[in-house]
Amino acid sequence: MKMKCILTLPEVDGILIAARNEAAKNNWPVTIAVVDDGGHLLGLSRLDGASPASASIATEKARTSAIGRRESKAFEDMINGGRFAFLSTPLLATLEGGLPIMFDGQCVGAVGVSGVKSDQDAQIAAAGVSTALRRSPTDS
Repeated sequence: MKMKCILTLPEVDGILIAARNEAAKNNWPVTIAVVDDGGHLLGLSRLDGASPASASIATEKARTSAIGRRESKAFEDMINGGRFAFLSTPLLATLEGGLPIMFDGQCVGAVGVSGVKSDQDAQIAAAGVSTALRRSPTDS
């Protein structure tokens, strides 16, 4: 049997706080979603002024990144590069703004952000991911 790391509530809270701080610093009204390695929602924060639709989009960006084990932008780039077969995958948000959380070589979850330009969404997600990666397994 193989052991694996998982995101716990303190990590999810830390990710959401760091991402919200990045969004607030730039005055960006977004939704931030954190999912586990299977793409299941662990935490969601829709900031004041964020579109209601951004909640679904952020969650799907995170889900795409978690189950795809890569940035959601990679799928967007593949499709834009002519690999249209990726349109038939079960990945619903193949847009920039979803980043996997990799720990000890394993995907433990992902962060997805929606509400501003895609590269800005990714910037906010990166702030959350970097917070998760600063924690060591003994911090929990």
